[in-house]
Amino acid sequence: MRNPNGYGSVTKLSGNRRNPFWVRKTTGFDERGYPVYMTIGYYSSRETGLIALAQYNNDPWDVDRVKVTFAELYALWADKKLPKLGGSNQKSLRSAYKHCKALYALKYRTVRAYNMQECIDGCGCGYSTQSAIKALFHHLDRFALELDVITTMYSDLVTSEPVPETSKVPFTEDEINRLWDLQDTPWADSVLIYLYTGFRLSELLAVKCADVDLAQSTIKGGVKTKAGRDRIVPIHPRILPLVTSRMGGSYLLEYDGKPITKSQYYLFWAAVMERMGAAHTVHETRHTFRSRLDSAGANKVAIDRIMGHKSLDTGERVYTHKTIKELHAAVALLT
Repeated sequence: MRNPNGYGSVTKLSGNRRNPFWVRKTTGFDERGYPVYMTIGYYSSRETGLIALAQYNNDPWDVDRVKVTFAELYALWADKKLPKLGGSNQKSLRSAYKHCKALYALKYRTVRAYNMQECIDGCGCGYSTQSAIKALFHHLDRFALELDVITTMYSDLVTSEPVPETSKVPFTEDEINRLWDLQDTPWADSVLIYLYTGFRLSELLAVKCADVDLAQSTIKGGVKTKAGRDRIVPIHPRILPLVTSRMGGSYLLEYDGKPITKSQYYLFWAAVMERMGAAHTVHETRHTFRSRLDSAGANKVAIDRIMGHKSLDTGERVYTHKTIKELHAAVALLT
């Protein structure tokens, strides 16, 4: 009977060997698409190998702290810890692991900061990938510390390229006023909704009318991060009529009664930008929203909540009546 996906396998090696049955688990894939294996052990018979594999899957936390390799530790971490992270974070960290091939066979307790730094410096990628590799090292170090594999967090000593200064250009007040003058132009209202809510492109396109509470003047939405998922965003009084006029279908933004794809919306966006003589991207509405709130003196914690950013000053993300009132007060500072 075939083992479940991720369970592992027992393979007989060629030649005259004392222990020819190799017990292994796949930990990932290299740049050619070939699997990378973690070795659990070598055994004299298939039966003893299957028993060892079953015992490992029953208690995979029981590792040989002295001998566990980088690849083996990653496999265990990916099984136990990685699923608890967000989807985009998981994808980023799995991709980062592919840049650590030089460390796969090293015993984890021997991996030092310079080994990690060489992986980051030699990955041949920009700041986002370097940051992901650095984050992976930090996750693995914390996990290794938990298992008593290491006593020092060498990942604290590595560096990656800094995030470059943003090239995003916020909307000017004159451009926003021009949009208000053009609000009856098809899809200009959607640009104003983006400017006064700070939603990402995909987030607002995913908002259903059921997520809009006109009585409370709030929209529930957001998908990217734990802090941003299903957050409450106040509806500014100026866009309330625009939001209200779009209620009635399944989604807040629809075209011919159907949800809008990103590629469709880009066409609508381009038409509005051409009409107002501007060349902004959709994401620049989010940048503009934050900048305007900050310039207006809005509460920093409220800004983070509305934007879906994690705030050091925010405890559990519970939206009480008081919290919603504070978010409304922050948004109301915009003109």
